[in-house]
Amino acid sequence: MMNPRIFTTILAAIPLVAAAAAQSGWVAKRAPIETRWAKEVTPANALPDYPRPQLVRRDWLNLNGVWDFGTGEAQKFDRKILVPYAVETALSGVMEHSDRLWYRRTFTVPAGWAGKRVLIHFDAVDYETEVSINGHSLGIHRGGYEPFSYDVSPWLKPSGVQTVMVRVFDPTEAGGQPRGKQTTRPGGILYTPTSGIWQTVWLEPVAKASVESLKLVPDVDRKSIRLTVNGPTGATAKVTIREAGKPLPIVTISTNQEVSIPVPNPKLWSPDQPFLYDVDVRLLNAGNETDAVKSYFGMRKISLGKVGGITKMLLNDQFTFQIGPLDQGYWPESGLTPPTDSAMKSDLVIMKKLGFNMVRKHIKVEPSRWYYWADRLGLMVWQDMPSPNSYIDHPPAIDVAAFDKQVESVVKHLGNSPSIIMWVVFNEQQARHDTARLVNKVKSLDPSRLVNRDSGGGYEQDGKEGEIGDIDDVHSYPPPASPGPSKNQALVCGEYGGLGFIIKGHTWKKEGWGYALTPSQTELQDTYGVFTAKLKQLRDENGLSAAVYTQITDVEIESNGLMTYDRILKVEPKQIALANRFAYPVPTIVPVIPTSEVLAQVWRYTFENPGPDWFAVALGDAHWKLGPGGFGRSVAPGNPLGTAWDTGDIWLRRTIRLPKLTATEISQLAIRHCHDEDLEVWINGVKAFSVEGYISDYANAPLSAAAKRALILGGDNVIAVHCRQTTGGQFVDVGLVRLVLGKK
Repeated sequence: MMNPRIFTTILAAIPLVAAAAAQSGWVAKRAPIETRWAKEVTPANALPDYPRPQLVRRDWLNLNGVWDFGTGEAQKFDRKILVPYAVETALSGVMEHSDRLWYRRTFTVPAGWAGKRVLIHFDAVDYETEVSINGHSLGIHRGGYEPFSYDVSPWLKPSGVQTVMVRVFDPTEAGGQPRGKQTTRPGGILYTPTSGIWQTVWLEPVAKASVESLKLVPDVDRKSIRLTVNGPTGATAKVTIREAGKPLPIVTISTNQEVSIPVPNPKLWSPDQPFLYDVDVRLLNAGNETDAVKSYFGMRKISLGKVGGITKMLLNDQFTFQIGPLDQGYWPESGLTPPTDSAMKSDLVIMKKLGFNMVRKHIKVEPSRWYYWADRLGLMVWQDMPSPNSYIDHPPAIDVAAFDKQVESVVKHLGNSPSIIMWVVFNEQQARHDTARLVNKVKSLDPSRLVNRDSGGGYEQDGKEGEIGDIDDVHSYPPPASPGPSKNQALVCGEYGGLGFIIKGHTWKKEGWGYALTPSQTELQDTYGVFTAKLKQLRDENGLSAAVYTQITDVEIESNGLMTYDRILKVEPKQIALANRFAYPVPTIVPVIPTSEVLAQVWRYTFENPGPDWFAVALGDAHWKLGPGGFGRSVAPGNPLGTAWDTGDIWLRRTIRLPKLTATEISQLAIRHCHDEDLEVWINGVKAFSVEGYISDYANAPLSAAAKRALILGGDNVIAVHCRQTTGGQFVDVGLVRLVLGKK
C-alpha cells in the first residue's frame, strides 16, 4: 500500500510555491469553539495533501490558499477567502452566508508541463458552479458533493500568469437539490450551511493519451481483482500488483475492458487486518508509454447469507456483528471541510480505539482522503446519499434529476474504496421517492455491495412497497431495537443512543441537547454498556446484524457525541471498547418500587394541573383517579399499557413502603423509566430525576443525592411523576430499582 507521507512529501513543494503568490489580506475568524487543528491552518498549508489517493500521478499543483472573493449578484472581488473552507466557516476568514459567491486567483503553469493537457479539478463545490479561465467559461456544473474537472488547455496563455474565476450559486434549503443537514436557520439536527468551494482545487498535467479512471472490483470467490483501465480506445496498459511491496507478475490488458487478474492466496481486508494491495498502471499508446498512475485495492467480500436460518450481513463469508458510530463530519471551525488531514485521520483513529469496526457516514460525502484513511485503518463504511429537503416544513419540490445524478456520481467516485460496504439511499424517508427504481439503479451500478433503501424509514410507502434492498433498518432512541423478522433482508438498528453529556467550556452554545442527558462520564459509559448488552440480546434472539450509535461527536447544539464538537473525549476508550465487545459489566436489576413491566402497578393520576406543590408529601390526592400502569395511548412493542392517557400532561402519585437498605444498597438505587415525552420524578418532595425528550424502551438513571437523603427506610415514601406530551407516541411508566454488579 502507498505510504501517504511519501506521495505527500514528494509533491508538497509545488503546491507550497504556488500558494505563496497571493497570501496577503486573509485573517481567520474565531468560531465559538475550535479543535486543536484550527491553529495549524495557514494560507501556505491549507490542505496541502495529494487529494486523490485512488488515482495518483507524480505532478500536480495545489490551488488551495488565499483567493480574491466577493458576494452578491454582481461580480466583485472586494475581500479575501481561504480556499477550500466554505464561506460560512471561521477558517475561510469570512464566516458569513451568501447564496451568490465569486472567487478569483492567478497561477502559473510549471514549465515542465509543456505539451500536456492541463486539467483543473474541483473536488467539491456547493452548489451551481461556473468556472472561467482567462475570461473563457468552461461550463456550469451542478452538484454539491461530487468532484468535477475541466480541460483548461485551449484557454491558457502561452506563458505567464493565468486567471481562474469561479461563480457559485447555492440555494441551500430554498432549492430541491441534495443538501444533507445544511440550513440557513441552524438548530436541532440541522446545521450551518456549507456554500461554495469546500474541497481542494488543483491542477494536473496529463498526456493526450492518458488514463481517465480505474475500476477495481475484488472477487474473493475467484481469488482475483476485476480491473478496468478507462482510457483511449485501442491502447494497452501494463499492470503491476504489489503485495507488501512484492510484485506479482505483470499483466498487459486492453483499455476499456474488464479483465480478471489473479491474486493468489489473497490476504483479505477486514477491520482487524486491513491489508491493501498496491497497483501500478502504465498506459501504452502506439507502443509508447504516455501515462503512469498508482492506486490500491482491498480483497474483501460483503454479502448476505443465512446463519442459523436467519439472513445476516457477512464479511468475507463470515458473520461479523457491525457496530459503529454515526459520523456527520462537521467541524466547528470549518464546517463540512476537515481542517487538516491529520484531523480527518484522528477521528477514524479514535473510532478504532473505541472498539468500533464500522462507521455510518451520515448524509455527507467526505474528501477522498477520508476514505483512504478508512481503507488503511480498517473501518467498514456505510455511505449515505446526501438528501434533499431534510427536516424542513413546506420543502420545495425534489430535484429528482439532481438526486439521480448524485447517486450515480457518488457510486462511481467512491466505488474503489474497500472500506465502503453499503450504500444508503435515503434516511428516515426524507425526500424519499422512486425507492425501488433508485435501489435497483444503485445495485446495477455496483452489484458488489449491499444497498440500504432507507435507514430508519421502513419499507412501506403508500402501502405499495415490499422488501426493497438488502437491509431492513430501524431507528430507536435512546435504547436500541430491531426490526421485525425478514426472510431476505438483514436486520440492523441504523441509529440508537443519542446520550447527551455536556462538558463545560466545550459547547457550541450554552444550551445543548441529547435524546437523554447523562450527568457524568460514568453514567454515560454505564448506559452505553447497558445498550450494548441489549444489542447482544437482539443479535442472539432477533438476528440483528449491525447497530449504529448516535454519535461520534457533538455537532453544534447537539451534545450527544462520544466526543465534544472540538474533539475532546467524554469517555474512557477502553470502557467503550469493552462494551463494543459485549464484555461491559452490566448490572442486575433488582426492583425496589416495581414498574408495570411484569405486573401492572396501581397509581393515582390526574390530567388536570394540581398546582405548584403537586409533588409535596402533604398534598391531598384522594380525589385523583386510580389506574394501572403504564399510561398512554401508543407504546413501543412489549411496553405495557394499562390506562389510556391522551392529554398534554399527566401527574402520577403513589405511596410505597421501602425496606431497610444498607449504604451500599442505597448507592445502587436508580430510577427505572420509560417515557414519551418529558419526565420529572420526585420522592418525598425532593427531585429525584428529570429528562427531556422520549425513549422507546426502559432505561435506568441514577437517583439524585438529595433524593437518596430524603428516603424513609422502613417507612412510607411518596413518589410523584409528571410527564408532558406534545407530539408522536405517548407513554409513561416509572419505578425504583437497584443496579447490582455481580451477585444479587
